Amino acid sequence: MKILVACEWSGRVRDAFIQKGHDAVSCDFLPSDSPGPHIQGDVSNYLKSGWNVLVAFPPCTHLAVSGARWWAQRQQEQIDALAFVNLLMTAPIEKIAIENPIGKISTAIRKPDQIIQPWQFGHGETKATCLWLKGLPKLHPTSIVTGREHRIHEMPPSKNRSRLRGITYQGIADAMGDQWG
Repeated sequence: MKILVACEWSGRVRDAFIQKGHDAVSCDFLPSDSPGPHIQGDVSNYLKSGWNVLVAFPPCTHLAVSGARWWAQRQQEQIDALAFVNLLMTAPIEKIAIENPIGKISTAIRKPDQIIQPWQFGHGETKATCLWLKGLPKLHPTSIVTGREHRIHEMPPSKNRSRLRGITYQGIADAMGDQWG
């Protein structure tokens, strides 16, 4: 299958699909952190290129409920972010997964089809993650971990904080490759 992993610079999800034998490409404005097929640019220009699956991680800066205190000051940014999410959700691709934290998408567009946690996929952290699905099944947990910490929420401020918070957990990436590939 031809798989486009949008708004991903880490390469984790792309590589999980490649390991299952798929033709997967990541796309982001940023260069990829790991070697592999990557388009550096605006994913909007590539949505009509004959993909079978789109897995997208649109930026959550203006969408996540964790930033709700700034929504009133950044209404245009939020309108633009929601328009981008809608563009991804309505792309002419048969199977689509959109990933984002709990936030504005749920009330402005539609409720998620599933909410997953890293501890369901082999990681001892909590980080509620919403999935909006089209033509794809819900992810089934692969390795439930009992010890759970709020590592992402308690991460100290730093210049790399947003990048570190945005990396997909390897267990979730592997589940996507296994179950959606």
